[in-house]
Amino acid sequence: MLVLLPPSEGKAPSGPGAPLKPESLSLPGLAEARAAVLDELVELCAADEEKAREVLGLSEGLRGEVGKNAGLRTAGARPAGEIYTGVLYDALDLGSLDQAAKRRAGRELLVFSGLWGAVGVGDRIPSYRCSMGVRLPGLGALAGHWRAPMAEVLPEAAGDGLVLDLRSAAYAAAWKPKGEVAERTATVRVLHAPTRKVVSHFNKATKGRIVRSLLTEGAAPGSPAELVEALRDLGYVVEAEAPTRAGRAWALDVLVDEVH
Repeated sequence: MLVLLPPSEGKAPSGPGAPLKPESLSLPGLAEARAAVLDELVELCAADEEKAREVLGLSEGLRGEVGKNAGLRTAGARPAGEIYTGVLYDALDLGSLDQAAKRRAGRELLVFSGLWGAVGVGDRIPSYRCSMGVRLPGLGALAGHWRAPMAEVLPEAAGDGLVLDLRSAAYAAAWKPKGEVAERTATVRVLHAPTRKVVSHFNKATKGRIVRSLLTEGAAPGSPAELVEALRDLGYVVEAEAPTRAGRAWALDVLVDEVH
């Protein structure tokens, strides 16, 4: 199983340890595309704070993020699973998993990123600010920058198993599974059962809990249909829509009564 996660806007501080080693990151086929984004982001933020703030869409209160980006090459790095914070990652709570679940998380979870493309939760990265919606002056829209390298690398990473896609729309734009990979991909919405509306906070929290449940229970669904059954066994209320045409993903709705 391969689980695709969005990052978080807010991030924990960089660590006091050794700086980033780009060659150590997962998915080495993304190395060239990563270097291009890193070079331009650091140069932009080191050269012109106001322009960088405009490009990155940062408020006055987030001015300090520009300096953080300028120092990415020398900042201490921490595992990505510790850098990303926020509702989904609080619910996932990687740090409290037992060792078997942590090993699974290291193998199965990929976090999408405007800067790195995608990283494993064990990859050591510095804290940064660069969303997938950014348009860097020399590279253009980052989602477009990542599409070609992702199309080369992600199908191999997906192997022949289930792909559980929990990304938000901005990050899903960087790679859309195609062909037979799409047919074993499941996307998930979390709906407030009484209103059948998506509410951002508990949508993210429930997705974090779903991933945690699968990891801690050792569930290993091999297909979207098996995922539906696994989630129901774990106590989730799931409505599933199988694709009506070849080359399409499954769409799953998880219904939640309480907004929390």
